[in-house]
Amino acid sequence: MNVAYKRSFLAPDRPPPYIAGMFIETETTPNPASLKFLPGQPVMQQGTREFATPEAAEASPLAQAIFDTGEVVNVFFGGDFVTVTAAPGVSWSDLKPQVLAILLDHFVAQAPLFVPGTAGGIAVPPEDEGMLVDEREEDGDIIAQINELLETRVRPAVAGDGGDIQYRGYRDGVVHLQMQGACSGCPSSTATLKHGIEGLLKHYVPEVVEVRAA
Repeated sequence: MNVAYKRSFLAPDRPPPYIAGMFIETETTPNPASLKFLPGQPVMQQGTREFATPEAAEASPLAQAIFDTGEVVNVFFGGDFVTVTAAPGVSWSDLKPQVLAILLDHFVAQAPLFVPGTAGGIAVPPEDEGMLVDEREEDGDIIAQINELLETRVRPAVAGDGGDIQYRGYRDGVVHLQMQGACSGCPSSTATLKHGIEGLLKHYVPEVVEVRAA
């Protein structure tokens, strides 16, 4: 279900054409605690960024403002969306107007997404770090196949659900993956990993025997 929300009085007297009458759409996700917000313009120029604590959110004024509501536990920036996960017991009927107002204020003002001097635009943790196992050079072809499938088949689908998935290593037939955004803590994430992603990787890469959540 898509819900359009408009707060045009926030716009300046002479806004750029793409700001005038700005709408932010919201979409539900498989995680009932998470909502996906689409501002109709790019959020991250490259990569993704997840904020799982208020301390991590200090790198981004937008993420920090959302955490300052005191009612969220995760903020995730995708290429053209922001996913927010509500704290346990928080009603989205109360929280959604607050998040929409924060997002509109940010995008209408064209405010910077990150505090100057921080590692803006880089996935957290960086994709070339945070490996959970010591990979072997002889597995290079297998690892390349796994990453190609993740990039072309898995990540686009996961982004559609308001999240992302990060590769965290391969060894002895086991692929380690980390779910982010709406997919982190989602009740169906285990099924997605075991029945969806694991099945796909096993089909195309026979050396894969198991997928584990990082």
